[in-house]
Amino acid sequence: MSEQNSQLLNFKKWKIGNVTVTRILEMDPMHIPPEWLLQTTAETIKKHPWLQPNFATSDGQIIANIQGFVIEAGGQRIMVDPCVGNDKPRESAAFNKLNNPFLERLTAAGFPPETIDYVLCTHLHVDHAGWNTRLVDGQWVPTFPNARYLFGRVEVEYAKLDDGLDAKATFEDSVQPILDAGLAELVEFDFRIGDEVFLEPSPGHTPGHCYIRISSMGEEAVITGDLIHHPIQACEPDVCSNFCFNTDQARATRRLFLEKYSDTNTVVLGTHFTEPTGVRILPHGNVWKVEEL
Repeated sequence: MSEQNSQLLNFKKWKIGNVTVTRILEMDPMHIPPEWLLQTTAETIKKHPWLQPNFATSDGQIIANIQGFVIEAGGQRIMVDPCVGNDKPRESAAFNKLNNPFLERLTAAGFPPETIDYVLCTHLHVDHAGWNTRLVDGQWVPTFPNARYLFGRVEVEYAKLDDGLDAKATFEDSVQPILDAGLAELVEFDFRIGDEVFLEPSPGHTPGHCYIRISSMGEEAVITGDLIHHPIQACEPDVCSNFCFNTDQARATRRLFLEKYSDTNTVVLGTHFTEPTGVRILPHGNVWKVEEL
């Protein structure tokens, strides 16, 4: 396993066996009040000094990224969780009608949109599906015109009816146009792309949430999606976000994930983790913590 950085271009690469994973940053690290996580205060954050300075501020705010990943495996390019998108009207002020150079960064990293073969969303929330489409002449059109968009069947059925913050707008401008264009493939939890990229069910945050497992040449990595939003949830695994569909299920799923990958060589790529985005999970008393690779 190896990694490379390019701060100038806002991307970072990891090599997992024969597979390459590239992180593309959409938004600069965000400082977020701890109450964004249920039952969490600044004092909760301060109890865990190892979170500073990378994942939390000295006054107890959490730090998070909005970013996507490109997996190169078996000659295929797979865009994972394409962020918020530009020009999208959103109730969330931080996501409303953005104008970010995400596609320019993607292209600078070597992945022009037309070269993407698959788009894979761990779930269909506002910050994981936005760049599925872009605004052209007043219409939402597929950003990745030559790609197959892989949506979980269970997730699509849930997202159609989701009435959470920005959920309806996200479905209408970032999912429905893909369905209408005939570019979507509705997949089950056991779907795989080739011999190295696998969906793994992780319901709770949403009913159809999955994380991505990469296995190649004896090396392994996972992309978390929102199974774990922030490293505080390693040492406080019962903490959920305010946007979890089923908090009890989310907690149970997260504990299983942490137990499975604790004290292994698996590279854990946190979808919202700032630097270091790639970590290992280690035991920490009767819970866990993350450690830079």
